Amino acid sequence: MNERKRDQKRRDKKGRILRNGESQRADGRYAFVYTDCYGKQKFLYSWKLEPTDSLPVGRRPCQSLREKEKIVLREIEDCITPYGGNLTVLELVKKYIRQKTGVRHNTQANYNFVINIIAKEDFGQKRIDTIKLSDAKEWLIKLQADGRGYSSIHSIRGVVRPAFQMAVDDELLRKNPFEFQLSTVVVNDSVTREAITRKQERALLEFVKNDKHFSRYYEGIYILFKTGLRISEFVGLQKSDIDFESGTIRVDHQLQRKRDMECIIEDTKTPDGVRFLPMTKEVRECFECIIAKRKRPKIEPTVRDKNGKLYHGFLYLDKNDMPMVALHWEKYFEHIITKYNSIYKEELPKVTPHVCRHTYCSNMAKSGMNPKTLQYLMGHADIGVTLNTYTHVGLDDVKNEIDRVTALSCVEA
Repeated sequence: MNERKRDQKRRDKKGRILRNGESQRADGRYAFVYTDCYGKQKFLYSWKLEPTDSLPVGRRPCQSLREKEKIVLREIEDCITPYGGNLTVLELVKKYIRQKTGVRHNTQANYNFVINIIAKEDFGQKRIDTIKLSDAKEWLIKLQADGRGYSSIHSIRGVVRPAFQMAVDDELLRKNPFEFQLSTVVVNDSVTREAITRKQERALLEFVKNDKHFSRYYEGIYILFKTGLRISEFVGLQKSDIDFESGTIRVDHQLQRKRDMECIIEDTKTPDGVRFLPMTKEVRECFECIIAKRKRPKIEPTVRDKNGKLYHGFLYLDKNDMPMVALHWEKYFEHIITKYNSIYKEELPKVTPHVCRHTYCSNMAKSGMNPKTLQYLMGHADIGVTLNTYTHVGLDDVKNEIDRVTALSCVEA
C-alpha cells in the first residue's frame, strides 16, 4: 500500500519525487507555487531543481528551485514580505523621503538631487530584494568612475542607507546592503578646505581694500574673517541685529535662497548657532560703514520665516534691491582671487566665505582660546568639530606652543 502511494507521487523527468507545490513544465523548467504573507499566490521558476543539476544548453546561470524555495519559505515564516514587495530602489528611496516632512529647503534640495541621480541609474530600477552587499559597493564605485565626487556619493549613500534600513525595519529585507564604511569602497577625493595663513589673510584684505572695484566688499569680507560667521548668517543680518551700544551681533537666523530664486529665512544650522558675538573696534567700524553706505531702495525688501515673521533691513542688497545671498559672495571671492593671482607672483589658494570662517576658528585656536569659548563663538553643536581645527597647525605653530609652555613652566618653577 505504501509502495503504491509512493509510486503515485509526482516526479520530474529524471524520476525524482517533487514536493508539494513543485512541478515541472513541458519545456523542462521547474516551478513552485506558494502563498505569501498577504494571502497572494506567487510563483518561483528555475531550470534546476537542485543546486547540483546541470543547466540546459543555452540557459543562463540561476539559483535552483529548491534554493529559492528555502529563502522564500524562511521569509514567510519570519513574516518578511518575499522579495521585498517588488519595490525598486527608486521607489524605496521616494517612500523614505515622503516620510521626511518639515525639512529645511537645503535638505529637500539634497533629497531631490539624490532622486534625480537614482532615476538615471539602472541600479535605481532594480528590486531591493536583489541588491546584495557587493552590488551596493559596485554601484558606488561606478558613480565615482562616472565622475561623481566623494561628497556627492556621500550624500547619495546618506539617503539610500537609511531608506534600506527602513525596508529592514518594515521586514521587507533581512539585511541592509549599504551598512559599510564608505571610505573602504570609494576614494575620498574631496578637497579639504584649509585655513589660509595670517600673512595671506592680510595680503587679501589689503588688496580688496585698495582695489577700485572690489573695495565695496572690503567691510563684509573683513567681518567674515574676524567673526567666523557662516555666510548664510552674515547675509541674513538685519540692521536691528547690530547692537552698537552693547557692542554685540545677534545671530538667531540665516538667509537662504531656493532654486526658484525665492529668499527664505530659516533657523540657525543648529540650536547652538543662536548666539551673541562681541564686536572688536574694527568690526564695529565696518558695520557702521556698511550701514552708512547701504542702498536706500524704493521698497524695502522683506522675507518671511516659516511662522510668518517679517525680516527686513538686510545689510547688502543686489542690483534688484533684493538681499544678497551666499552665492553673491562666493562669486565675489572667486573674482577677487582670480584678479589677485593675475597680478601677484605669489598666488593665493582658493578662498571662499567658509574659508574665512575656518581661518577665524584656526586663528583663535592657535592663539590659545578656551575650546568651549571658541565652540560658542562658532556656534558648533559638537565641540569635536571645533577641536578638529587644531589639526590645521604647522611645525611653526607646534614650536611656538612648546616654547610658550616651556617658558610658562620655568616661571612657575
